[in-house]
Amino acid sequence: MSTFGSPGPLPSTKPVPPQRGSFPLDHDGECKHIMMSYLSCIKKVKGMNEDECRMLAKSYLGCRMDRNLMARDDFKNLGFKEKGQETPAKQGDGGETGVKGELRWTTGPRSGRCRSLATTSRLRSYSDTLPNLRIGSHTRVIFQGFTGKQATANAKDSIAWGTHIVGGVTPGRTTEHLGLPVLPTVRSAVEQLNPDATAIYVAAHQAAAAIEEAVEAEVPLIVAVAEHIPLHDMLRVHSVLKSQSKSRLVGPNSPGIISAVGRCRIGFQPLPCFTPGRIGIVAKSGTLSYEAVASTTRAGLGQSLCIGVGGDIVPGTDLREALAVLEHDPDTDGIALIGEIGGAGELDAADWYARGSARSKNTVSGPSRRIALVAGVAEAPGRIMGHAGAFTIAGEPDAKAKIAALEAAGAAIVDHPSKFGAALKARLEARAVTSGSGLRGRFGLPGTIGEHRRRFHTVTRRAEQRKQSWPPLSQQQRRHLYVPEDKCMDLLREAGRINCGAYSGSGTRKFLAVGIDRATRSPCILASPNLEEDNPNGSVKRYPFDHGRDLDKLIIERLASHLQLSQRDSAVESLRRLAKSLVTIFRDKEAFFLSTSIVERLGELKVVGARFGLDDAAYRSCGRQADLQHLRDVAAEDPAEIEAEKNGIVYIKLQGAGAVGTLVNGAGLAMNTVDALAGHAANFLDTGGKATSETVKQSFEIILRDPRVRVIFVNIFGGLTLGDMIARGIILAFKELSPSVPVVVRIRGTNEKEGQSLIAGSGLPLYAFDDFEEAAAKAIELSTSARA
Repeated sequence: MSTFGSPGPLPSTKPVPPQRGSFPLDHDGECKHIMMSYLSCIKKVKGMNEDECRMLAKSYLGCRMDRNLMARDDFKNLGFKEKGQETPAKQGDGGETGVKGELRWTTGPRSGRCRSLATTSRLRSYSDTLPNLRIGSHTRVIFQGFTGKQATANAKDSIAWGTHIVGGVTPGRTTEHLGLPVLPTVRSAVEQLNPDATAIYVAAHQAAAAIEEAVEAEVPLIVAVAEHIPLHDMLRVHSVLKSQSKSRLVGPNSPGIISAVGRCRIGFQPLPCFTPGRIGIVAKSGTLSYEAVASTTRAGLGQSLCIGVGGDIVPGTDLREALAVLEHDPDTDGIALIGEIGGAGELDAADWYARGSARSKNTVSGPSRRIALVAGVAEAPGRIMGHAGAFTIAGEPDAKAKIAALEAAGAAIVDHPSKFGAALKARLEARAVTSGSGLRGRFGLPGTIGEHRRRFHTVTRRAEQRKQSWPPLSQQQRRHLYVPEDKCMDLLREAGRINCGAYSGSGTRKFLAVGIDRATRSPCILASPNLEEDNPNGSVKRYPFDHGRDLDKLIIERLASHLQLSQRDSAVESLRRLAKSLVTIFRDKEAFFLSTSIVERLGELKVVGARFGLDDAAYRSCGRQADLQHLRDVAAEDPAEIEAEKNGIVYIKLQGAGAVGTLVNGAGLAMNTVDALAGHAANFLDTGGKATSETVKQSFEIILRDPRVRVIFVNIFGGLTLGDMIARGIILAFKELSPSVPVVVRIRGTNEKEGQSLIAGSGLPLYAFDDFEEAAAKAIELSTSARA
């Protein structure tokens, strides 16, 4: 596996500390943190910890390159020399230097062969793998888990569509399947089949190991579609990904990536929706992207490259990275961006848009060629809205803030994916008329778009932090397994003998937590000095740290300063013990978010409030953390939500007077449906991608338990879920449950005509619609008239 390289010989002298002003310290927080650690390292006793300093220097350079922040002084101050500055070395004296293009640490006399900083001709990083996303007819694809039922069905459809599948992997087997070779390991498949990409079709508990095997074999593109991969397994995977420059990951919890132009599908997207064309699509949600695909097909635009980044907490490819690839795709004239709550990726995308517009208005990043949608405006505070990553924690923007940022960057916002086609067509036609360039002849005008694209670079600088209105810190996220406060405090006492107790009302409460920094794909400490202020989340700062390493002294010192603790050594030591205990619990119990409120009293910290969210996927997918299941406070949860969970349904009862019960397939579409109903929705319900007629009937039962519900709105866009199967489920629910409320049905996508025909011929009192807006308006009308 290609990595940044081993440390190699140590410098003969200690690196010279950089002078202030030699490099910018006001850049991305993670790079700054690494540089500050480096500065602290080189101030230590001479001759000590040189290897540690050197590794920090490498990490700093990698961070800067990831963010397109490299500066000439970075090389000189950290012990590198540029081309033209190298000092000729006499043979045998070992006066070896580094040059730009092949960076090496300046060393003393040689004690062996040259040890370069990177294994390639220049310092490379994970961002160098972005071009691997450019799939097409040339792409050679293998499957991991090739002989499994899902992989077999997917491979048959993909081959028939034109995807160049060359074989697959099933551990321990060397045979043939579908007339293609089956090999026992990914390494042997790489050696014999020379694949450009691998599609991973294994269960969640095997997925992380399968990804790591593909990375070890240096497969250029890895697509992981599985849901419910434990968070800490993915954090481990990202530690591996960030150390190499050969393999790019898409997913997990993703529909995959598909080139309609190149007839290459690596994923499970519904093929009937796709047609070759000029629109690139980047999406967190599968169902919303399918709606966008169908919309652009109906508008006569078609699709070029569609990248499903997925709804995971820490996806392998984020929105900004996918946009950077589409910007320079010669087949793409416009981009549909589909975001949702969770993380700040949409702000990065907005910043990328703004920078692209400033450089050139003739690229697909120009303001006339971008349309966006963000789902989750009506999110339930403190809840996961279907996707593993669809939640908002301290310091993260909500959907409204994301929409505002995208609008400020010049993107047009639509409120439903069915509107993408018309919106993009109108903008592209207007652009073609104004510029005289034409949409590559598609609208009958001469010329081409994108003749002056800016030079390709893989990443852009991270967006500056914006002031947002964050959700209250008291409404922290819950992911399946929520630990009652008294149990949280017991865990803290057990981990580090932490002082815990009730808040007496004396002392300023401060916020300290361990969570995920999605931008760096790593854990982080979150801290705010005052929970009592009007907007405490505005002062939340993040301090990322490596998943496999302990907190260093520098982070603790910075935390103490930001929390405005007293200068007493006892206070800092108390903070160190608490932070270390939280990190220990985070790792050992496989948590995704641990929050505490603390006060300082007499030079010591006391925990006066705690809320711990543990990643239940570790237990459900892998059987780990079984002993923690007894900590779940089932009595505090809604019985209907528990019943839904048992049947694989995600159901959240919303607050308020909403009277429209929603039944939707897919988390993104379910969020968008609730948003569109504008306060009239009584619930969020996602039947899941593997819904059956029985699942639909169970969903009806759960929705009808809510006495507020006056009408049920069924909104289905068939991808994996078939329209006729949903229709049969609705008919089954009517026959067995005899609902007393009206039902509005909208079915589009796979087998939509069959589903619509079943509904029309059922003879049941159903309101059937093709158009989403008409269906939503009818549901609202029925709910309000019933209430009157």
